[in-house]
Amino acid sequence: MFRIGFRAMGCGCEIVIASTAKKEAKAISAVGIKEVGRIERKYSRYLAGSVVSKINEAAADDWVECDEETSALLDYADVLYQGSDGLFDITSGVLRRAWDFDKAKVPAPESLFPLLKLIGWKQVERKGNSIRLQLKGMQLDFGGIGKEYAADAAATILLENGVTSGYVNLAGDIRVIGPKPGGEPWIIGIQDPRNSEKMIASIPIYSGGLATSGDYERFFETGGRRYCHILNPVSGFPVSFWRSITVLAPLATTAGSCTTIAMLKESDGLSYLRQSGMMYFAIDQSGKMYHNE
Repeated sequence: MFRIGFRAMGCGCEIVIASTAKKEAKAISAVGIKEVGRIERKYSRYLAGSVVSKINEAAADDWVECDEETSALLDYADVLYQGSDGLFDITSGVLRRAWDFDKAKVPAPESLFPLLKLIGWKQVERKGNSIRLQLKGMQLDFGGIGKEYAADAAATILLENGVTSGYVNLAGDIRVIGPKPGGEPWIIGIQDPRNSEKMIASIPIYSGGLATSGDYERFFETGGRRYCHILNPVSGFPVSFWRSITVLAPLATTAGSCTTIAMLKESDGLSYLRQSGMMYFAIDQSGKMYHNE
């Protein structure tokens, strides 16, 4: 069993595969790492040459032609928007202009008002494979699905290259390709959202995707309240009902979007999780835990 660590999308990642030789494991892992890098370069809002940057730069002006992969991701974003009653909105990334989680400061309401006007998937025009943002200053942000999509894509390529046992782990967004060589499941620990040194639960996984969303990844505390990076596109403020939500699904992309939507739905998140039909493990702000019966 070989673990190959690397950095991508601003975080520590790893590929774990069963192989007879380290040299072979490194060579195969390199193919998966290359795929993660390709997706980051293509969809990161921070990179000037990315598809997302081109769409954002053309806001209110030009239409941008998209390839099939990008169009498929936009279709998925539309499905998530509709299925979340508008809470999962990939135009809400503009709120980061007001929220700086490196500084423990709550933005003034007047700084949020102009940004909230720029949020709205319904203000995104699509015609065939072309897209246009209606308002100057609008932005798309694939941060809510990009990392999970990259984990799935890398796992698919590894599978195509003969890997049948292992997983791709992009900072906790995991896609399991297949069980351990002996057929046993991988045991994936779930972090205690209030103690980074402790695992609060563990999940056995034979295949599929696992993702966790929580209020402990990027946050600050002030005035006795915790403000996390998961922002409601309607209010402009962070969610506050859940400490963390973990979902196991066939794909990491599905698991990730499910956890985010449940976080955004606040107290209605549990009902959403139950209706999803997926395995889940959730912890509310009182520390109470919920999971499939």
